[in-house]
Amino acid sequence: MAGNPGTKKVSDFKTILPGLLDKGLDKIDLSMFDEPTKYELFNALGDEYIRRGRLNDAVKAFILSGNKEKLTKIGDDYVTVGMFSNAIDSYRLASNEERLLRIGQKCLEEARLSDAIKAFKSLNNIPMLTKVGQECMKRQKWDYAIEVFQAVGDKKSLLELGDKCMAEGQLGYASRAFELGEDKDKLSLLGDTCMRQGLVAAALKAYTLAGNEMMVQFIKTNFGAQSF
Repeated sequence: MAGNPGTKKVSDFKTILPGLLDKGLDKIDLSMFDEPTKYELFNALGDEYIRRGRLNDAVKAFILSGNKEKLTKIGDDYVTVGMFSNAIDSYRLASNEERLLRIGQKCLEEARLSDAIKAFKSLNNIPMLTKVGQECMKRQKWDYAIEVFQAVGDKKSLLELGDKCMAEGQLGYASRAFELGEDKDKLSLLGDTCMRQGLVAAALKAYTLAGNEMMVQFIKTNFGAQSF
């Protein structure tokens, strides 16, 4: 029985592979080939990109071929050279939850907090994200902590973070945390703190978020628009 005439072996394309590599994946048209041939070609291109050290291009090739095993291998290579964010992208594209969990835990242990957040977000792992958020708060990485607690909808931790930021004089972060935590009383207290420190614009913002119309009107009446 004759084979599919559209199907070719990669060995048939050895002479043109260098030209395809130089042309770039975005400009290659393989529409004339059947799916098995395109699969083999993209894998061959990916392997050659790896050999040349062009891992980003290799990732694109293996995405096109749907080769999750190769994407995982590239992720492992990225880990070896300490490029954890790239590794997480590769594992996510490979749908490799085991590797994502492993690298997320490694990043948390090594205080690579942004990468840990990225890994656990990819998994939608709420318990581990919460753990990262608590570590961020302990290390006073307020922006990361807010990002995490907002992502998991943990208003209690957001308010706790806001209190800590208030105590540390980080009033901008406190405002954001109280706003996301939807606590108008704390926002009004923040407004009072800002007023005591002469931060009229910040106070106005806090009172506005708190819905404290009396203090909003007080500031507008007594300080004028030029103050904020």
